[in-house]
Amino acid sequence: MKRIEAVIKPFKLDDVREALSEVGASGMTVTEVKGFGRQKGHTELYRGAEYVVDFLPKIRLELVVAEDQVDRCVDAIVQAANTGKIGDGKIFITPVEQVIRIRTGEKDEEAI
Repeated sequence: MKRIEAVIKPFKLDDVREALSEVGASGMTVTEVKGFGRQKGHTELYRGAEYVVDFLPKIRLELVVAEDQVDRCVDAIVQAANTGKIGDGKIFITPVEQVIRIRTGEKDEEAI
């Protein structure tokens, strides 16, 4: 099993969710986060004063999938989240040792 964590632009969330549903991803966790990478934020004007916004709003998706679903899920995220502009995000893939469903006690593949 693998944990896929993707940081994407907020307005791409619905597109990514739909794309993941189409490839069979059964669930995910979504968190509103702030951060920056190469983008380094931007400047904004508020009531005549210019200020720097260092941390930009992003969405972090987390899902755990079977090994054979990883490539399909990653491809779906890349296709749906891509705008071709800086700040589209990143995907991190890490191994998962064990999953346990609290309600039933199911483990690993059955618990996903």
